[in-house]
Amino acid sequence: MDTKNGYPKNNSNNMNCSKYKSRNLVSGFLFGIGLAAFIDETIFHQLLRWHHFYDKSTTDIGLISDGLFHAFSWFATIGGLFIFADLRRRNALWLRRWWGGVLVGAGGFQLYDGTIQHKLMRIHQIRYVENVIVYDLIWNILAIFMIIIGFSLVGSRRNGQQPGKAIAHDHE
Repeated sequence: MDTKNGYPKNNSNNMNCSKYKSRNLVSGFLFGIGLAAFIDETIFHQLLRWHHFYDKSTTDIGLISDGLFHAFSWFATIGGLFIFADLRRRNALWLRRWWGGVLVGAGGFQLYDGTIQHKLMRIHQIRYVENVIVYDLIWNILAIFMIIIGFSLVGSRRNGQQPGKAIAHDHE
């Protein structure tokens, strides 16, 4: 291990790690979307039973839509983790950038859900109560905070690494 920069010595995979910058972001983004969708579906659809993914039809259709939504969340999660594993194998993983992608993905999903699906398309609401605006504000403000924090992590250079270099995970 080269202690000066924290990278394995003579590792050709690290020579062009800048091409992996976007893959770190995509991996985190997919994982974030999948994680947010999974949490939404588990908590709000199943445990609290506040709504289904599609509430404009029968309960049976709502449950089918929840199943499809759940499958989508797992495809996004697994896709993000496959890319994560490949980045780690190549010593091209930037955890700060990846976590930034997770927060941008989760916040982006939540903001899309709260604005497009809840208000524009009206396929479901967070909860069917009289003053749903309180729920909407909390939902969307949390989404915006996640996005802001995520972008600050993506753009941060405080992690002690030079741009275009990856974090090595070998402990020699």
